[in-house]
Amino acid sequence: MPEGDTVWRTARRLHEALAGRGIVESDLRWPSLATADLSGRRTLEVVSRGKHLLHRFEGGLTLHSHLRMEGQWRIEATPRLQPRWRRSPDLRALLAASEWTALGLRLGMLDLVETRQESDLVGHLGPDLLGPDWDAERAVDNLATSGMPLGEALLDQRNLAGLGTLWTAETLFVLGIHPWTTASQLDRATLEQVVARARHLIDRGRRDAVQSSTGSLARGESTYVHGRSGRPCRRCGATVRVALVGEPTRERTMFYCPSCQGGLGPTDDGRPQRPLGSESGRRRVTGQR
Repeated sequence: MPEGDTVWRTARRLHEALAGRGIVESDLRWPSLATADLSGRRTLEVVSRGKHLLHRFEGGLTLHSHLRMEGQWRIEATPRLQPRWRRSPDLRALLAASEWTALGLRLGMLDLVETRQESDLVGHLGPDLLGPDWDAERAVDNLATSGMPLGEALLDQRNLAGLGTLWTAETLFVLGIHPWTTASQLDRATLEQVVARARHLIDRGRRDAVQSSTGSLARGESTYVHGRSGRPCRRCGATVRVALVGEPTRERTMFYCPSCQGGLGPTDDGRPQRPLGSESGRRRVTGQR
């Protein structure tokens, strides 16, 4: 699932392409929106809220979307828009202005609501790491009272909005914190450090096309642990591992180094893990207990 910095960049591209321009063609391929037509409305702005996108139109309407695991918004030049896009089974939304067309592909959520009702869709989110509502103290309070393992608490968008598995894993590795440590067991200074580091990483990530915690933008060199299970830890040389964090049915994968971060996680069976992509490394993480 895309991280908040990726969604922020998506919102900025959509805003730059469509803000201030009228929609000349609208096609919303979503069961509840099949008869909705945004043609003739002018885009006011497109903003992100955590991992959610809010496309605001004149007349007090907002098109809300969420990318989930595989979604994306693509920008194409309207005069050269190829017919194959309109025929694509992946197309969920088409919004065309005279110069640029936004194509919503494989979207996980799509809603059309009155702008004053946006809170019905995103009001549950905690402070946005990349938003004007960012409040570090409230984010720390939310984590401290969550009662969750810290890795899970950071991924819970009700505590703070925008983090995914990449920036969560990288933040905890850099600080040497075990992802399964209960957040309430950590002192406030440590939680403040976690929040500050997470915001630093995701804020830096929105400025580059390649997300990097190591400082390197080279392929395969951009992360310390995320996506590197079965490979040597860049810090200590031990083997990076991946296991599940979170409640059943809501688990997420967590990459970590047991040597640097306090031992095996409770959901890690300790069996050898080969590098991702290798034949032996394709064992489903969801099969671990």
